Amino acid sequence: MSQLTLERPGRHHFVRSAGPEGIRIGDVLYTGALVIGAQTLLDDWPPTDVDSLRDEHFEPVLELDPEVVLLGTGAQQEILHPSRLAPCYRRGVGIEVMTTEAACRTFNVLAMEERRVVAALLPL
Repeated sequence: MSQLTLERPGRHHFVRSAGPEGIRIGDVLYTGALVIGAQTLLDDWPPTDVDSLRDEHFEPVLELDPEVVLLGTGAQQEILHPSRLAPCYRRGVGIEVMTTEAACRTFNVLAMEERRVVAALLPL
């Protein structure tokens, strides 16, 4: 498991570690897909992998009013056709696709900068 940070750097959620056993946010280990914003955590996000990701799965992500969405695709970065990211494009929201571990690191940095960032994370 990759240790990302030991301390809570502000008043927002932060990812402490990410690895095959799960994603640790604060003191809680999550093993399934989740959506994390600065003040919001949805630990019941339905997709289990990139292949099960559907347009409707972006609805709870976009309801958090992000300026950018970080889509963590698991242990490997997946290249997604732009049509799969259309829900974000239609709302004028930027989306970056990367490994889940990279999305966790990037989320911590952008949240610390008080950016309106939401990470949609698939399990590693």
